[in-house]
Amino acid sequence: MNLKNLLILFFVVCFSHKAWASYILIPMDAESQENHLKAYGVTYWTLERELKVNWLLNYRGGSFLLPDADIIRRECQIRGVSFEVLSDVEASQILDEISSPAVNQETVVLEKAPKIAVYTPYGKQPWDDAVTMVLTYAEIPYETIYDEEVLNDELLLYDWLHLHHEDFTGQYGKFYRTYRSAAWYIEEKKSAEELATKLGFSKVSDAKLAVALKIRDYVVGGGFMFAMCSATDSFDIALSAENVDICEPMFDGDGSDPGYQNKIDYSKTFAFKDFILERSPNVYEFSSIDMTRKRQIPFKTDYFSLMEYSAKWDPIPTMLTQNHTALVKGFMGQTTSFTRDQIKSNVLVMGENRTNGEAKYIHGIKGKGFFTFYGGHDPEDYTHRVGDPKTELDLHPTSPGYRLILNNVLFPAAKKKKQKT
Repeated sequence: MNLKNLLILFFVVCFSHKAWASYILIPMDAESQENHLKAYGVTYWTLERELKVNWLLNYRGGSFLLPDADIIRRECQIRGVSFEVLSDVEASQILDEISSPAVNQETVVLEKAPKIAVYTPYGKQPWDDAVTMVLTYAEIPYETIYDEEVLNDELLLYDWLHLHHEDFTGQYGKFYRTYRSAAWYIEEKKSAEELATKLGFSKVSDAKLAVALKIRDYVVGGGFMFAMCSATDSFDIALSAENVDICEPMFDGDGSDPGYQNKIDYSKTFAFKDFILERSPNVYEFSSIDMTRKRQIPFKTDYFSLMEYSAKWDPIPTMLTQNHTALVKGFMGQTTSFTRDQIKSNVLVMGENRTNGEAKYIHGIKGKGFFTFYGGHDPEDYTHRVGDPKTELDLHPTSPGYRLILNNVLFPAAKKKKQKT
């Protein structure tokens, strides 16, 4: 074979190889993906190896476009994640289609795996909290921190923070009436008091306020915060009640401030306004923010709908609402959902049940940072109660409710674009 033919063969082989296998598409639509949750884990794993990923917003359920490599293919196969191998030409065609002004789609580049912290009490098991459970299932690494680490400014080491189902008001979850004689309640109360004393506070409520203020500063400085269930409203209540005693004697040893409702400062909160606090220690509720006791929705029809945004103009809420369905099963919690007219006007309601006037999934900006509040305890356990068995995510690998959590996990990895809304 002469030199000319050798060169032709060389270019044909190189072109054919490049055209045949240059990208891996992880589809996220309902029909093509066998394990949506672990797909996020593969994407995170790829980012950990300093490889960039394209998040294809509104394209086949919010698919991921990864560079092609044998190790990525193997990782998909090991984790049971469906994938497709695309040529350069095919990938370019998809990206061109997405870039068209005529379609509500966008490409967002994910650049770096965010470092994740979960604020959770010592000794809690991963299945006590939906976020730790889905992070474990998706094989996304995280570290746990609690009051001592927060007060020592260790939040600065992390890009993304999740708040476990915490009570930042110092009322021990308002479990007093039902569980005050239970061994676990007595032990948790004792441990909280000992930790507060160790940290230099005379009351648990004072310690929790100090922690809430540190978390506030973390977000204002540019952090990403995600909270579920009672961590959402109790966090805002604690901020609004700074320098106000809202705890009754069984919680902190002395009486609450007279007329404390009139001393609440709504300007200090992240998301909520005009709420009325629940004064009785015997009522399993913090305030009028939560819709649990005001709901009249049968189990079979309990769904919330995700809002649709312009992917090109509002990529942030679009990222946070990526899913393979616009209708997501509802689920309960101590804080199940949020009273619609007690949400501040600058906060986006990304998921709601309009017939009941409630918001389920909200997002906002605070300073240089972002926060997302998600009502309910466990997206695949409708009425999770104390002592219930853990959810087995192997039975729910395509859960739309859990996908919303994982959207938030990847959110800090995105190359920032200015939000228009």
